[in-house]
Amino acid sequence: MIANSNHFKQLPNEIKSAFTELNVLQHLRKAGITKSFGFSCAYVFQLVFCLIFEHKNWFQTLKGKRSNELPGKDAVYRFLNPSTFNWRRFLTLLSTHTIQKVTQLTNHDRPKVLILDDSAFERNRSKSVELLSRCFDHASQKMRFYKGFRMLTLGWSDGSTFMPLDYALLSSKNRLQEISEHIDKRSSGYRRRAEALKPAPEVIPPMIQRALDTGIDASYVLMDTWFTQQPLIKAITDQGLDVIGMVKNLKQRYIVNGERVSLKELYRFAKPTKGKKDLLRSIHTVQANGVPVKVVFVRNRNKKSDWLAILSTDGTLSDQEIIRIYGIRWDIEVFFKTTKSLLRLQKEFQGRSYDSLISHTTIVFSRYIILSWQNRCSTDDRTLGGMFYELCDEINDLDWAVALQQLIELLEDVLKKTNKQVQKMITRQLQQWIAGLPSYIKGYLSISVCES
Repeated sequence: MIANSNHFKQLPNEIKSAFTELNVLQHLRKAGITKSFGFSCAYVFQLVFCLIFEHKNWFQTLKGKRSNELPGKDAVYRFLNPSTFNWRRFLTLLSTHTIQKVTQLTNHDRPKVLILDDSAFERNRSKSVELLSRCFDHASQKMRFYKGFRMLTLGWSDGSTFMPLDYALLSSKNRLQEISEHIDKRSSGYRRRAEALKPAPEVIPPMIQRALDTGIDASYVLMDTWFTQQPLIKAITDQGLDVIGMVKNLKQRYIVNGERVSLKELYRFAKPTKGKKDLLRSIHTVQANGVPVKVVFVRNRNKKSDWLAILSTDGTLSDQEIIRIYGIRWDIEVFFKTTKSLLRLQKEFQGRSYDSLISHTTIVFSRYIILSWQNRCSTDDRTLGGMFYELCDEINDLDWAVALQQLIELLEDVLKKTNKQVQKMITRQLQQWIAGLPSYIKGYLSISVCES
């Protein structure tokens, strides 16, 4: 195996510390993502991981000054393409390890939730991508079709920090390409391909069960109207979790006084809530499949004459608590936006194999986990996006960091040649200046203050 070069001495110190603290490379090995010759998987993983922070794609990196030190284009694609690498296990190990650390910073009484949602994974310009299909974007106001996959994602949140736990890139019945005939049916890659052909309601319960099997601490599953269907609600409650989700006035029926009523009729049975401007009504009822629920009706701020309904299988929660917990669901929308607009999901590599889609998506998710962990540990009010751009600036300004170190060393030499009173004054000012630097800049300095 080719020994790793010193290229990753250029990593931002915050990423280095996070890799060590979260045992990223150990999780990679435990997931079986290793090889016996060439550049190590750990080296290539770090290389791909950090491309985004250097504002370069792989082609631009190979054209750069360090091209002689780097593996070739084929080496990286060979790393992304194997169907034997268990990327799901890697993501599970990394996310659960990080969540355990986050939980230590969280009040024990604070509700922890699993959030379920999907987002469009677009490959509109592709023709030969494995399992490529035409999918309907139900979240778009344009009600459009696109070429690609549905990225069904399960995440965890304590209301402050979101962590992606698992995902599936789902194809549709309107497929443009099928499974490659050369895939070993015993491999993890083939199992994920078989999963991609299933409808979302069949994929979700096993996904949640895998999360619970790792010991994840969560009490509720949050979903939007697309998933809050009675069969799925029952399947989740059978797993020991409560569901909170928004519901629409569809064919689902509720039992009130022995009658089967629609959601619109249920609103008429619910008692009005006094003293709450936007909280209109609530009612305890039973779904047609026998699951007891509480439904809270709130004013639709986009259309004040209309209402929205939020369902909870935990009838002990107050109306306000149901609304507050459901509000945590917004975390996954921020996650989708961040991965697509900042972390180059769908854009960085244009592989045709299903394995390359899975591997790169997992690397993007791991970027988010690292940023989310650093954001949680940060003592200032930086946003996740701000953290991302600061890490980019760190890599771009490495030469500046070296110059800064040289400046301080020069000042120390000057101090040695001046009298003690001047030394103390300059030292004190320099100490105050260094103390005011952000922590990620201090990391580049081998000293924290100048000593007299």
